[in-house]
Amino acid sequence: MTLPQIWRSAALPFRLLGIARVLARHDALAAVEDLQVFPTLVAFLRRLGPHGVPGRPGEKLARALVALGPSFIKLGQFLATRADLIGEAMAADLAQLHDRLPPFPTEAARRAIERELGRPLDAVFLAFDPKPVSAASIAQVHFALTRPAGDEDLADGQAEPRAVAVKVLRPGIERAFERDLNLFYWLARLAERAQPRLRRLKPVELVDLFAETVRCEMDLRLEAAAASELASNFAGDDSYVVPEVDWERTGRRVLTMSRVSGIPLDDRAALLAAGQDIPRILEVAATIFFNQVFRDGFFHGDQHPGNMMVTESGAIAAVDFGIMGRLDRTTRYFLADMLLATLARDYRRLAQVHVDAGFLPPGQSEELFAQALRSVCEPIFGRPLQRISFARLLGQLLSLTESFSMPVQPQLVLLQKNMLMAEGVSRQLDPSLNIWLLAEPLIAEWVRVNRGPEARVREGAETLVQGLQRLPDLLRQLETAARQVADEGIKLHPEVLAALDRRRSTARLALAACALAGAALALAAVALVR
Repeated sequence: MTLPQIWRSAALPFRLLGIARVLARHDALAAVEDLQVFPTLVAFLRRLGPHGVPGRPGEKLARALVALGPSFIKLGQFLATRADLIGEAMAADLAQLHDRLPPFPTEAARRAIERELGRPLDAVFLAFDPKPVSAASIAQVHFALTRPAGDEDLADGQAEPRAVAVKVLRPGIERAFERDLNLFYWLARLAERAQPRLRRLKPVELVDLFAETVRCEMDLRLEAAAASELASNFAGDDSYVVPEVDWERTGRRVLTMSRVSGIPLDDRAALLAAGQDIPRILEVAATIFFNQVFRDGFFHGDQHPGNMMVTESGAIAAVDFGIMGRLDRTTRYFLADMLLATLARDYRRLAQVHVDAGFLPPGQSEELFAQALRSVCEPIFGRPLQRISFARLLGQLLSLTESFSMPVQPQLVLLQKNMLMAEGVSRQLDPSLNIWLLAEPLIAEWVRVNRGPEARVREGAETLVQGLQRLPDLLRQLETAARQVADEGIKLHPEVLAALDRRRSTARLALAACALAGAALALAAVALVR
């Protein structure tokens, strides 16, 4: 064992003691106790701390995580997306975790920018506001004006200064995160050994996913790429504003983007004072959310009001693209089929959708799962549409994972978290509206085009074409194998040679059958269109 490893091992008990003291001071051990992790030890530590601290267990835990620093704040935000592990109430409390820390010195930001961009700050920016506009656990943001091309040799073709926002990573954040990450891994392995019931949750793999998420956030080039992709998806759509990336002034630890301004999306009074139409804003927000999730399969993964604003023109602008979600076409089809079965109250079909997607493990009763789905969905349908929370419905469906040993779908959990945020803002702006009903025409059209009869024919035709494309390769492989047998004199049993001939003949027959099937599908498609 190396000296640093020995030092870390010796320091671990003191580190754990310090964490326990912070949790106890905020009476946050109650949240850990609810999870039944090391209950005897936690109960003992609780007796040493204060009692009667106001707030729910999740709220106390959120305050303790802020006190513990950046890595723990990020851990809390990550756990907020895992209601399947910690419960809906605690997940909702951690979702409100404010990622705000005291700013680090401007001189440190200046040095980081100069080191990353390889030139003096004054050569890059005409003006740089020393006071940050926001400071979070990973980075802080300063406003600046770019120095036009011509003053310095910057090949961005800009003749005038541009107002930009410059995001700079906290000094030493990578080292601090890696130190805390080692602790999280140690605790995860300890939990697996000491608490066998926690093995199903795969705590080490959970830490792996958390580490991957935060490491991506700490490479600002990846955030720049995400913003660029999102902007490309909405090119020509004036209702959604994504800041433009200034690639000339962007690196791993520095991100420069065009500056956007507006009214926070949840500030009803300010929006009304500015003459904004609240129902129209909600309709725009619903359309944007639908397009990101269903049309593109690429969505902003942290759409809290601090990251969303309404511009003077009534468009919605977004910032902070460190957390993004992706849904492949198969998952989007699953969501659509699940929505159709749920609205039809066809719980056998809803269970079959999960089976088809591979979510329900073999050996689990499909009938019992359908019954569990009914128990979750039926209470929803007795409410007025305005009061139905589709985000909570999705969350309750996902909560069935533990009962039926189903694998957790992180992309759907992140989607559900953002749906909760959207519903919260919607109800704050206009409690009489349901944001998802505003998007209903778009969803219905998407489902018709992608999951209706025409889509099924098209899907069958695409499968057929893919099969036809593979057949020539199969024939070539059979011909090659036959030539090798003839040329190299490999002696095969006569039955094997006969089987090769039969397979080659079968492939040719399959090619002809596929051609006939393709013609039939084409005729069916024409009939449906008519």
